[in-house]
Amino acid sequence: MLSLRFLSPTTLRRVRNWLFVGTVLASGTAVGPWTSLAHAADDESASLDALERQMARIQAEQRELQKTMLSMQKQIAAHRAALTHGGKAGTPTTSGHHVLTARNAATAPGTENTLHSGEPETGISFGGDTTTAMDTHAGHGVRHASDGSIQPVFSGANEKPEVDAVIGHRAEDIISRIAENGVGPHARETAGAQAAGALGDHGVFHMGPVTLILGGFLDASTVLENRHIASGTFNYWQAMPYPNESRYHTNNFEGSARYSRISLMARGNVDAHSTISGFYEMDFGAGADTTDAYESNSYAFRMRQLYLAYDNSDLNFHFLAGQAWSMLTPGRIGIIPRQESLPETIESSMLAGQTWARQLQFRFVKDFLQHRLWLGLSIENSATLYDTTGFTNNAGAVTLPNGKTATISSNGTGLTNDAPFSNEIAPDVIAKVAWDPSWGHYEAEGILHFPHDRVASVGEGRNHTAIAGGGGGSMVLPVVPHKVEVRLAGLAGVGIGRYGSVLLPDATLKSTGEPVPIPSVQATGGVIAHPNPLIDVYGYFGYQAAGRRYSGYGDGAYGYGNPNYSNAGCEVELSTLGCTANTRSVMEATIGAWYRFFKGKYGTVEAGAQLAYSRRDAWKGQGAAPDTSMSQIFLDFRYLPFQ
Repeated sequence: MLSLRFLSPTTLRRVRNWLFVGTVLASGTAVGPWTSLAHAADDESASLDALERQMARIQAEQRELQKTMLSMQKQIAAHRAALTHGGKAGTPTTSGHHVLTARNAATAPGTENTLHSGEPETGISFGGDTTTAMDTHAGHGVRHASDGSIQPVFSGANEKPEVDAVIGHRAEDIISRIAENGVGPHARETAGAQAAGALGDHGVFHMGPVTLILGGFLDASTVLENRHIASGTFNYWQAMPYPNESRYHTNNFEGSARYSRISLMARGNVDAHSTISGFYEMDFGAGADTTDAYESNSYAFRMRQLYLAYDNSDLNFHFLAGQAWSMLTPGRIGIIPRQESLPETIESSMLAGQTWARQLQFRFVKDFLQHRLWLGLSIENSATLYDTTGFTNNAGAVTLPNGKTATISSNGTGLTNDAPFSNEIAPDVIAKVAWDPSWGHYEAEGILHFPHDRVASVGEGRNHTAIAGGGGGSMVLPVVPHKVEVRLAGLAGVGIGRYGSVLLPDATLKSTGEPVPIPSVQATGGVIAHPNPLIDVYGYFGYQAAGRRYSGYGDGAYGYGNPNYSNAGCEVELSTLGCTANTRSVMEATIGAWYRFFKGKYGTVEAGAQLAYSRRDAWKGQGAAPDTSMSQIFLDFRYLPFQ
């Protein structure tokens, strides 16, 4: 039988008429043929009627689609008019709605093209990318595409799609785009995002059900300073010299590409509600035994971050295991990896007083109230930083004035580098609560730490454990959302000095050998502005201080900040008098800017400049309470091929 499915309705009617005529003409020949033809005509007539009904439905659907397209065109015109006359053109935000792109839904492994029935309608963007900035207006959104055009995104008021954790083809942190707090996630090109490990928009590949995303940058940075500190663009404030050292009196220039970085994320969908991902981030910041600054400058490849993460959007549960930024590190949105609130500075040590560490952890996080309230618990690697001023320290075996030995650490062996590793009886325990209301991001946190050592003499010994810890918080205030923000953070307690950039000590020892946690406080404040998509401007102030903990035994002075220590020679170059000068505080004030002068499909090229002033004050001892300062100029060029 001739297939009629591809004929138009007009042609079908003509064929039906000719069939009828043919059956009439054949009626005079025989009754049998007449009957057969009649049945054939009835069958064809039924098929044609069904096909006509199907075509009518298709035409009705086409009319509905035309109405939808007309509505979209009206929305586009309205948004363009609003942006043009309201002066908001080019103002990106990342607030508010789940975005499921047609392209992403088709390509993301394990993601369906249809929304689950019974769920509120989510925003649908035709073409484009989930990482594109969004504006909201009159309950809807518009998407600024890379070519400058504006495309509408229609959203429900309280949408919560079942696949909100897995629909991101290129948005690696979909939940971070949900919090309507005026802060939003890091702009990917900013130095703060780069420090936190932001991934790029380019360099996305698929290997079966796993998506691979490349990130990183090539970095060429320099520093010119009025003191000689052989640490490059990584400030080690504890080595800032006093006038008794000749390097206090000479300038220093140093440049390197060692902080260039590469990252890789592997991400796969477990089911419609959950994903599992792994993140690798490396640079060349380590100095190997073969590294020299005269010929090869062969710095070693090192691990910055290396962790796996599991996210479940049905239970609103998040788990992380591996080396990542400590949960004490301030954040921008919820408690989400790669959304840490880190300074935009060029110096790789970031800022005096900045709270951070990168270390092994097992992090458990639950969010509530549509991703606005977050509770986290993290079990993290502990490492007590001791000060043993006044004692004789022989690779972690400290000789006490009573003749006993306190063992506080041992040098690494085997595959571990030959450096001190402290004795630890338990990991650090960190808890955090984060809140994302309609304006700003707020955090409160606490930590428990347990310094531990063993005091022994011949034939006997005893272990000692102290309880240390503290608390703090941070906030990000979007003074002008996505344009100007204020960041404030602080941490105070005892035995937690290593969580600050200055690396002030956690503990010292009593003359009898027991560990004594040292009080410390650290704080930072900054103003960051993004006057346009190409420029970032920032200013920061940071402060970190350590208290005194000291003791005496006979005529000896021990501990940290002991007033009996001699500082008589700190102010005279090459003096033979003493200069103990335990650090009391370090402050830093800095301003800088970044300019992205090339940006396109090939990536982003940016340049940065920074001015910094630091001051170090020592605890008063016999003779003086010395201080020193340092001024620095940083310059940097970066190429971000994946952003």
